[in-house]
Amino acid sequence: MPSSLFPEYRAAWEDDQVHDFRMHAREFMAREVTPHQERWAQNKQVDRELWTKMGAAGLLCTEIPEELGGLGQHFGYEAVVQEELCLANDFCVGYGVASTIVPPYIAHYGTDEQKQRWLPKLASGEMVGAIAMTEPGTGSDLQNITTTARREGDEYVINGSKTFITNGSLADLVIIVCKTDPEGGHAGMSLIVAEVNELPGFERGRVLEKIGMHGQDTRELFFNDMRVPAENLLGTEEGQGFYQLMNQLGRERLIIGVTGVAAAEAAVIEALAYAREREAFGKPILKFQNTRFVLAECKAEVLAGKAFMDYCVQLAKDDKLDAATASMAKMWATDKQGEVVDKCLQIFGGYGYMMEYPIAKAYAAARVQRIYGGTNEIMKELVGRTL
Repeated sequence: MPSSLFPEYRAAWEDDQVHDFRMHAREFMAREVTPHQERWAQNKQVDRELWTKMGAAGLLCTEIPEELGGLGQHFGYEAVVQEELCLANDFCVGYGVASTIVPPYIAHYGTDEQKQRWLPKLASGEMVGAIAMTEPGTGSDLQNITTTARREGDEYVINGSKTFITNGSLADLVIIVCKTDPEGGHAGMSLIVAEVNELPGFERGRVLEKIGMHGQDTRELFFNDMRVPAENLLGTEEGQGFYQLMNQLGRERLIIGVTGVAAAEAAVIEALAYAREREAFGKPILKFQNTRFVLAECKAEVLAGKAFMDYCVQLAKDDKLDAATASMAKMWATDKQGEVVDKCLQIFGGYGYMMEYPIAKAYAAARVQRIYGGTNEIMKELVGRTL
């Protein structure tokens, strides 16, 4: 969604190669994503073929080494794809989980055999990834999960349930956060990978009815004496799960922040286009001072947010992103997303409340951003501990 509203500046990390990649992603979204939003929302999931198309286009697993199917590039490429999804008014594709979050766990903690087995398939879209953290009674308190993995010979027997799982319908590969030592607290947590298609003991629960993001397949997952090879443990030994999560959650929180600012930018672009065309009292509503002032505030806030996210992406590119900065990015960007989208919706008047308009979908989708990836209240606590 090109627009003259914002300066055509580039972050320091967006060189000509990254910019060409952005244009490629933009063209792909216009062709393969935007036209299908209504149908995906009705079906409560994207087309399975979308993932293989994204893989063929080189839009998945951009940080994974080329020899393992990826592009061998830096975090900025992941940010670009997520930004272009937002600017294409997408509210369905669980890209952040499938590409930005799941593959790096395997790349960082997997054995050579695990990397060879799973990463090329995730990069091609042959496999879709999900991560099963949240349980009905835990929320952000991951240390209190109750899903267990009991070692029996050369297998783990997994029992428990997860909820709010993005890509829950289409996932072929699920990273399960579980307790290998139920009495060990955070030191008893492990990450185990399961290839779940036709796996005995694995069950996909109901598709969850959400406020927004209706085309994103979010489900409950159940494990009933589900057996997984012991070799599917991520890491060299049991009990490393909590530390693996803490080391990787910064990436998740940053991509949520990137999404927040890009979604706010898309909302401002939509609101400006509407304000130029919509007339009231004989003139376009953009001619009214209040409308111009609101959009001026939103433009300034989005531009400030873009600079903040670009700074954080540079840190991630240089492997210098710390937990507090990632938490600030997630907290600030998603709070601002909610404020900006709300202001933009008001410009649409009654039409802003109609789900046929992207601004209404953006409003509904924005609310969860302050919840998942760790609630913004948790983000404030994490930042507060560094003061």
